[in-house]
This record gives sequence, C-alpha cells and structure tokens, in this order.
Amino acid sequence: MSRLSFRSVFISDVHLGYAGCKAAYLLDFLRSLRCERLYLVGDIVDFENMAKRPYWHASHAEVIGELLSIAAQGTRVVYIPGNHDAALRRFAGARVAGIEIALEAVHTGPDGRRYRVSHGDEYDGHGDAPRWLLELGDALQGFVCAMNRRANALLRLLGVPYRPLSILLKRRIGTARRFIGDFERRVAAQAGADGFDGHICGHIHYANMHEHAGSLYLNDGDWVEHCTGLVEHHDGSFELLHWTERRLSLARSDAAATLPLRAAA
Repeated sequence: MSRLSFRSVFISDVHLGYAGCKAAYLLDFLRSLRCERLYLVGDIVDFENMAKRPYWHASHAEVIGELLSIAAQGTRVVYIPGNHDAALRRFAGARVAGIEIALEAVHTGPDGRRYRVSHGDEYDGHGDAPRWLLELGDALQGFVCAMNRRANALLRLLGVPYRPLSILLKRRIGTARRFIGDFERRVAAQAGADGFDGHICGHIHYANMHEHAGSLYLNDGDWVEHCTGLVEHHDGSFELLHWTERRLSLARSDAAATLPLRAAA
C-alpha cells in the first residue's frame, strides 16, 4: 500500500500509559505516512498517570517501536516533552535512539515562514491558581475522557464508528469554550509578539487552526479523545486530519494566502 507523503507531521497528547489512549488508531496513522520531519509535541508518554495508576498495553509499546523505526529510517524526529512527560525535559539537548529532545523548536516552512513549536502548558494562564482548582480541572478532564470511552464502547457494540463525543461537550460548556478561546488568543498573540508567523502546539485536547492578530494558531489535538494530527504538505499548507475508522480532513490552510510572511526576528 502506498503511503501518504508529507513534509512534516505533528502529533501530541498521545498519553501512552493511560487506558484512554487510542494507540491502535495512532499506529494506523503512523504506518500510513512518510514524512521528512515528525514533531512529538508533548504528553506522548503519560508518566504522571502511570505514577498513580500503572497501565501499559502492548499497543503502547508498538507505538514506541514505530517511532523508533521512523527515526531509524531517516525522518528527523523531535520530542518536545509536555506536562505529563515533564521528567524528560531534563534531557533537553540530548539525542536518544535517533530522537532529538528539546524544550521547544522553530519550524520553518518551505516559504520561509517560522513557527514556534511547544507543548503549550506554559500558556495555561493559571500560575496563581490554587492546587485544588488545578486538581479539579484534571478530575473533570478525566471524567470527560471516561464518558467518551464508555460511550464509544457502546457504539462499537452497535457497529457505529468512533465518535469524538467529548468535543461536543467542550463546545457546549461555556467555561470550556472560554478557556479554549483564551488559550488560543494568548498563544497566537505571544507568537506574533516574538516575531513568529504562528505557533504549533497541543495540550488542551482541542484541534484547531485559525489566524489571530496576524499569527496562525495551529493545535494538533490529541489521541485520547479526538484522534487528530497536523500535517504539513510539501507546498507549505497545513491540514488537520481526524484518523479513526473514518478519516476526515477537518481544516486546511492555503499555502499561498495563509499569512503575510514576517521578517525574521
């Protein structure tokens, strides 16, 4: 079977070591493509969850093996740890089994546009929030993921393809919509202020692509709830893909008219 060819691929929030990880869909995605660069944009391995509830499925080990194989075949693989795999941040600057580890990266498109790449937890905006509030937020996220998992288990019994039901909840809960909107604006605004043409991140489990204040905000989503990845085509355009039994294009930028090219900082 011929593989899809991309210039770059960005995935994040896989959460290997968590029962809700959709490793089988991710494996199919990875095995269906070829790319020059693969960015692992944080929370690939969920050390935080494994410390609380040890879990590891054979498919999670297969994902690790596939990533190592991709690196061995000549693709440049950059791993940017997130908040759930923050223990790996101490190895920034190292190269492990052909995979580069970095705190963030600068991705340059074929037309010279520059994009900051980071996990995104540094833009949460709750640095002064009490610990109990952060724990409540984590608990609510866990509840949404559990409901999504159980609902899809029932749908699977009925022969219905996977549905990212949790995204419907996030769209309908005002607090969630405000958090997502505030996060997106902060990320895009800071990218513009720092002289970048855009920012590519993950973290909030909500894939999106839009322009804000002259900067392109790109979120590659996750592989727990929505099963999405961001790909860059060889002409420099970006596309968000949903990848389960149904493979859908969610959004695509126009390489010729995405944004005016910024001068290098």
